[in-house]
Amino acid sequence: MNNTEQQALFIIFGGTGDLAQRKLYPSLFNLYKRGYLKNHFAVIGTARRPWTDEHYHEVIKESIADLSDDEEKANDFASHFYYQSHNVNDTNHYVTLRDLADKLDEKYGLCGNRLYYLAMSPRFFGTICEHLKTQEIITKNGYNRVVVEKPFGHDYESAKALDDEIGSVFPERDVFRIDHYLGKEMVQNILAVRFGNSMFNAMWNNRYISNIQITLSEALGVEERAGYYETSGALRDMVQNHILQIVTLLTMNAPVSYSAEDISREKINALKSLKVYNADEVKKNFVRGQYGSDAGLKAYRDEDQVASDSMTETFVAGKLAVENMDFAGVPIYIRTGKRMKEKATRIDVVFKQMPVVVFKDSCLKSDVLTINVDPEPGISIQLNTKKVGQNFDTESIDIGYSLSDEQKAEMPEAYERLILNALRGETMNFARWDELSYSWKFLDSIRKAWDDEDLSVDAFPNYACKTMGPKASDELLEKDGNHWEF
Repeated sequence: MNNTEQQALFIIFGGTGDLAQRKLYPSLFNLYKRGYLKNHFAVIGTARRPWTDEHYHEVIKESIADLSDDEEKANDFASHFYYQSHNVNDTNHYVTLRDLADKLDEKYGLCGNRLYYLAMSPRFFGTICEHLKTQEIITKNGYNRVVVEKPFGHDYESAKALDDEIGSVFPERDVFRIDHYLGKEMVQNILAVRFGNSMFNAMWNNRYISNIQITLSEALGVEERAGYYETSGALRDMVQNHILQIVTLLTMNAPVSYSAEDISREKINALKSLKVYNADEVKKNFVRGQYGSDAGLKAYRDEDQVASDSMTETFVAGKLAVENMDFAGVPIYIRTGKRMKEKATRIDVVFKQMPVVVFKDSCLKSDVLTINVDPEPGISIQLNTKKVGQNFDTESIDIGYSLSDEQKAEMPEAYERLILNALRGETMNFARWDELSYSWKFLDSIRKAWDDEDLSVDAFPNYACKTMGPKASDELLEKDGNHWEF
């Protein structure tokens, strides 16, 4: 697509927060540098803090300092930002917000187009949306779209209540539930690899695939997010959204077309195909863990805002079963955790070994397709070949593709890509309510089984920092005759 200029007013609730400063403002600046935002845009940042426009501009320029060495360009970009001290529960503040929004709409020629970004606690989503409607901040002559961050509820019932609150104001087509993993270059490459290559398209089924492995490992601990993490845990924080979205892309059937409607339909069907486990099956197929202290690093229970006897999991590994024609019998292994050996997001598709070993004295390994999402985006294939020399011995080699420095420079950051999608009204890379509802129902069965389990407080911690999780995670695969490729 060309870089057509977008006309819109951004209203960011939570404009002083960490997310806004680390992700949103740099992403908007990148869109500005690439020409998607030029003269016809404005941003209102709102929060409780009593900032001035001048102070807000300094915050903006500091947040984009690493992206610009052109002071004039940075100043011009920051001049489009306006700050409004705001209490989300105070109706009068919305009146002030509406007046400022209308003024900026006229000043910048925004045609009534508005994007509301809710970078705040979900408990405020309903209140904000209702006030946007009753105080007539929502325009009649342009589009009005709302972007919401996770966590979108903490179980199915709370997510449904949240969706009802937002849905009473915004139709589904205007609700953009952001999952930044769906904006990552190599996650978006999954469909291209699967359906753009006859070899993989023909082999992407239980006749040829032995198992699929998904790893989202983080080297850091919970850091300043400990308060939130105590109420969430790895299961809700990573599995319900990021991992299950990747699972759907790997197991969905081919869509009729590359459109939001067709792709979402197949993703929903993939989620419907996930076997929902009972308590005994959860115990058999899922592992949880919590990191301990090691090498001068704190144990989870020693982090600020964490209870000394906390049973919150910082690690999850699981074996998923997809009950459809193509993937019946193919285990999908997932794992994610804090304080692991390294930060990485990786997908390994392990193919079945040859049924007849022609080369009897050779040790053949399984062919493996690896999609590296982070930190070094790329794709590689592990194949068996003959060793150079007189004898006929085989060895495993990797044939790989990684992004060049030039490609990395051009690659949009996930939030940058998704914000532009929202401006264009493109819903393909956002989770729809039906997807969330099925993912929550799957997750709730696991959470309930864990909550009902009488687990001793001495069960945690059960893995050391800088490892790939508890031993039980390895045993989960070993009992199937498999092993983690990463």
